[in-house]
Amino acid sequence: MKTLTTLEIPEAKKIYSGKVRDLYGIDDDHMLIVSTDRISAFDHIFPNGIPGKGVILNTISNLWFRNTPFIPNHVVETEFDKFPKPFSEYPELLKGRSVIVKKTKRIDYECVARGYIIGSGWKEYKETGEVCGIRLPAGLAMAAKLPEPIFTPSTKADEGHDLNISYGTVASSLGETLASQLKEMTLKVYSHAYSLMEKAGIILADTKLEFGLMDGKLILIDEVLTPDSSRFWDKSSYSAGSSPVSFDKQFIRDYLDTTSWDKNSPPTPLPAEIVEKTAEKYREILARIQALFAEK
Repeated sequence: MKTLTTLEIPEAKKIYSGKVRDLYGIDDDHMLIVSTDRISAFDHIFPNGIPGKGVILNTISNLWFRNTPFIPNHVVETEFDKFPKPFSEYPELLKGRSVIVKKTKRIDYECVARGYIIGSGWKEYKETGEVCGIRLPAGLAMAAKLPEPIFTPSTKADEGHDLNISYGTVASSLGETLASQLKEMTLKVYSHAYSLMEKAGIILADTKLEFGLMDGKLILIDEVLTPDSSRFWDKSSYSAGSSPVSFDKQFIRDYLDTTSWDKNSPPTPLPAEIVEKTAEKYREILARIQALFAEK
């Protein structure tokens, strides 16, 4: 399978290019989001991508958007055959990995729900006993389940690191009403997905969501519950105390921790076996999610 890491559509205006997604304007109210096969870790994009990754991310997001009925989302059209020109003339670039969405006023915070202590939360907990200002029980092991899921927002950085912040910081910036809505909806989406994923033998350890405002109402945007934005663990082999078997890009992070890369200089390409193993993990989580919703 060909790996798509860059694309250009000469007849359309690219309005943004992120770590994974490229955005193209359609009109005043709509845009096209393209999920490429780019892979990033530790805030660096790697020279080589993961074949098929963009299609997998787009497919998973669309499934969750359709199956999270208690909050509106920005999706307008997922069928490539219904895309307008010039996009309809680029099936080799866009089919399966693109979606037309409504433009919203993006809320510039990452809304993270954590049910387990891992990643940046684990690092912060070890140093302070807290995550985003929330005091946690003493003596938790890596990857331990928390007494209840917590809302741990972060800044949204287009470049560099997202920084964990407190709920109070969000409330001071956005107002208590909107901050409370973000917290409530983030935890509701997490709990909804957690209970569903358990049936597929997967633990949803945490997930990162983005929201926007349309006509003053909260709306779910960007991607939802993908292996780029979430940690998915194999329930059958889960054990607290070490980094669990995962179906997400934690596999790449764990590999990079074994290398001499300083995580500041431009990275070299990922080895072929790491690329293929990552692709396998992404295909596996896609298959499990598709099977889950096929049963509904």
